[in-house]
Amino acid sequence: MNRNDLRRVDLNLLIVFETLMHERSVTRAAEKLFLGQPAISAALSRLRNLFDDPLFVRTGRSMEPSARANEIFALLSPALDSISTAVSRAAEFDPATSNAVFRIGLSDDAEFALLPQLLKRVRAEAPGIVLVVRRVNYLLMPTLLASGEISVGVSYTSELPANAKRKVLRRSKPKLLRADSVPGSITLDDFCARPHALVSFAGDLSGFIDEALDEIDRKRHVVLAVPQFNGLGSLLAGTDILATVPDYTADALTAAGGLRAEDLPIDVRSFELHMAWRGAQDNDPAERWLRSRIQMFFGDPDSL
Repeated sequence: MNRNDLRRVDLNLLIVFETLMHERSVTRAAEKLFLGQPAISAALSRLRNLFDDPLFVRTGRSMEPSARANEIFALLSPALDSISTAVSRAAEFDPATSNAVFRIGLSDDAEFALLPQLLKRVRAEAPGIVLVVRRVNYLLMPTLLASGEISVGVSYTSELPANAKRKVLRRSKPKLLRADSVPGSITLDDFCARPHALVSFAGDLSGFIDEALDEIDRKRHVVLAVPQFNGLGSLLAGTDILATVPDYTADALTAAGGLRAEDLPIDVRSFELHMAWRGAQDNDPAERWLRSRIQMFFGDPDSL
């Protein structure tokens, strides 16, 4: 196919194909693209004619791609990224007049402790824009970035899509939270004897603190696991329960009163809070503006 032949290719079909590769479902692809299922089915039929291949074979509730579909996707995805970048560079962005919708992913700690100040700045500079926040963690971030459901995310990350970019925003040291009025700092014996609360997205009852304690043949007793930081202060109030949280989350919780923060009685590693974004939108003026504001209000230059 030469470039003149591209005139008969509908770019929307390629977007449908990419979405089907991510979702493996006509229903979910239709929801993602805000189209009806008949429209997606019709597009899939046209794609099969275009590529002269079945492309997807139904297996149970999922649609598995053919070998040809995987080959096409490997070539098509970076090409669509390049097209998106080329169009983005031609667009101007004026925060004061923009009504853009930004879809961002935030871990619970980042949303609770860092989002409020970012939101105030965004509202001052760009009162017409909309922020849609999705909850992410190191497991969810790659999928949401790859599918385009978010353009940028802030969390601890490990693996990311091949075309994604990543930057360290801050290095965080955990802090110990307590609501009691007992004077002095918590000793290691007190730390192990007292009950603990754990913030865990997945409902785990152990974490990096327990790993550090295992190294010195000590243990703690977790009596409460909650999925988010919001409300942790009221849960600790009037109890002898301890909680270990990132330093910036400790700052937000202690600012509300009723809690105090101190260093842990054991040595623990620091953690990196990352900002990750889609490579296709690396040079998008609007996305670059948003990332600069995230860097400004989520970052901590003193820790880098």
